[in-house]
Amino acid sequence: MSEYDLIIIGGGPASFSAAIYAARYKLKTLLITKELGGYLNKIHLIENYPGFKEISGLELAQKFKDHINKYNIPIIEKEVIDIKKHNNHFLIITKDNKEFKTRTIILALGTEKRKLNLKNEDKFIGKGISYCYICDAPLTKDKLVAVVGGSDSAVRAASLLVKYAKKVYILYRKEKLRGEPLEVEKILKNPKVEFIKNVNIKELKGDNFLKSVILDNNKEINLDYLFIEIGSIPSTDLISKLKIKTHKEGFIIVDSKKKTSIPGIFAAGDITNTPLKQIITASADGAIAAHSSYEYLKNSL
Repeated sequence: MSEYDLIIIGGGPASFSAAIYAARYKLKTLLITKELGGYLNKIHLIENYPGFKEISGLELAQKFKDHINKYNIPIIEKEVIDIKKHNNHFLIITKDNKEFKTRTIILALGTEKRKLNLKNEDKFIGKGISYCYICDAPLTKDKLVAVVGGSDSAVRAASLLVKYAKKVYILYRKEKLRGEPLEVEKILKNPKVEFIKNVNIKELKGDNFLKSVILDNNKEINLDYLFIEIGSIPSTDLISKLKIKTHKEGFIIVDSKKKTSIPGIFAAGDITNTPLKQIITASADGAIAAHSSYEYLKNSL
């Protein structure tokens, strides 16, 4: 069994950054992830990452990959299903029942899309309901579509969908959209967009495919596609097994050095209780976590 100084679990910006810094600290490092690139692969356009006026998530992910490849960091694309404490080490077990031994861990697991939890929601997935506007936007050509949500991701979704769809509704439970002000201003000026505020979806209607939604003001809107962008929840399976301290919503509690409640385990990016969940903050978290891992190992000698 190979033994590592550090194993990073996750495949997004925090993981890439942590891997780069760990390599520069000369730590024997392994990166394990279910999907290299993670949510980056699904972002259509990024305009707020320093050094790039405009870049797609896929392009940025590829640049990150090229950077860590410079350091010959091994990458295993498998799902981690368990982590066990073993004396002064940790055992990481992947879905194919392989075990990896490490002295420290950085959890950069990211998040999963939040659902509406309505009747028929699962039935209509791929049949009018989507959680990936990047994947499915081209299918909406000349169609009636809606985005539910009011954050940056909802605004980004609407910005892409107007390039294809006949009309785009933005359905939000509050008075004002919470995306970046410039992007919100731009999307609301588009004649194809109609913003319906202070509403929730209470019912999904259709036979084999979604046909309409009923709002809690009893208004019915005919739709071909509904894109759900109501935030994300932390990936909790590993966290619950480890019994790491979490925020009430399930995000891992870390200090300024990205330490968790378990010595030797650090966490970075969207999985933590960081107040701003962005690519740049996740990247910074990864750098800090790698430095903290290095300091932990140095002090353990």
